[in-house]
Order: sequence, then structure tokens, then C-alpha cells
Amino acid sequence: MSQPGSLDLSKLLPLAQAGCDTIWDQLVEQYRAYLLLIARLQVGRRLQGKADASELVQETFLQAYQHLRHFQGRTESELVAWLREIIASRLAKLVRRYYGTQSRNIRLECDLVSELEQSSHAVDKCLAASQSSPSQQAERREQAVLIANGLAQLPTHYREVLVLRHLEGLSFPEVAQRMGRTLKSVERVWPRALRGVREVLRGNPCVLRLCRTCQMARGREGAWVCPRWQTWLGAP
Repeated sequence: MSQPGSLDLSKLLPLAQAGCDTIWDQLVEQYRAYLLLIARLQVGRRLQGKADASELVQETFLQAYQHLRHFQGRTESELVAWLREIIASRLAKLVRRYYGTQSRNIRLECDLVSELEQSSHAVDKCLAASQSSPSQQAERREQAVLIANGLAQLPTHYREVLVLRHLEGLSFPEVAQRMGRTLKSVERVWPRALRGVREVLRGNPCVLRLCRTCQMARGREGAWVCPRWQTWLGAP
């Protein structure tokens, strides 16, 4: 995944639309985490987990690729809004399938577009307090996309506690129950997860890669054991 702020859609989109699959793959990786996050929220609300968010996102990218030449936008905001419309359409089909209504409901699709946009805004705002000041990189990019990419770089339990607490709005006891952890453990992990994603948003993803290297060497998935950064992020 490229660094925040390094995406120049005005150059990349025309190349992707001209048939450059390598560029399209780069765009997919830039927005996969964002779409997965908002899809997860909607699948949980609308379908109670009956559908797979990953499959929904994959279908969204496939449909976007098939219609990419017709996309007229040139900014990230326009591209993100277009992808949300596609995922809303795919989600509406799933809702109709699981609830037994075959006819297309335009109101449902409009509602889903609105809900997905609200989910995007929720991602945008959920960690705003963890940033002392927005970076110039974040100002140039969609903040919700950057935050989703930052969350994707965290260990699973760090990411999960932030999503459940800030995006699904669960209380700490509810988060602990969903994660199968003690309340004390969740309350200890939460501020460390905030510090971790803050550093990613400040442009320090190398910190997380160093710790991941250490944890793999120790064979402890999700454990922050890098001696250099342990006191900085804290061990889980």
C-alpha cells in the first residue's frame, strides 16, 4: 500500500481507464480497507452477518472495473462516492435476496447510499480526537480512507476494539463480550490501539512493520514485542 498523500488520481485514473490492470490493482488496494470497513458495518446492520463483507467488496470492484471507462470523475471524493453507490446496489440485491423481495426498490438503494455515506462520515470522525492536528497528507486525501487504511495496519485485536467501540458504538463491557476478552483487557488495549493508529496517520507505518516482524519471529500473532517500540505502544 502506498503512503498516504502519494495517490495522484488525475494521472492514475486515465491509465486505469485505458486498460492498465497494474494501475487498477493499485487503486483496488488503496480502497479495499475502506470499502471492507463500511461494508462490514452495513452487513451487520442490514443482514445480521448473513453475508460476507469481503465477497461484497470483491463484487463491487469487479463491477467498478467493468464500468470504469464510463466514470467521469477525477477526484478521490468522486471515486469514493461512486464506489459507495456500487456497493449500495450490491447490498440492496443481497437484502432483497435474504428478505424475499425480488422487485427492485429504488428507495432501498437510496437509503443504503445514504447509510454508507453516514458510515463513511463515522469513520472520518471516530478517531479525529486521536489526532492533535491533521497532516497535510490527510488534507489532500479522503480522511475516512486514510483512517481505514491505518486501521488495516494494526494487529487484529487493536483494530477490532476501535471498530466495535467507535464505529459500532458498543460499551466497553459489550466490546469485551464480543471479543471474548475481559473488561480490564479491553480497557487496557483501547488507548494503545488509539496511539497505534495515530502514528500510522502521522506517516509512521514502518513502526508497525518493525513490530510485526518481531511478533512473527516470536510466533505470537498480534503481540507487540519489539523492544524498540514496546514502551511506546505498550504490550497487549
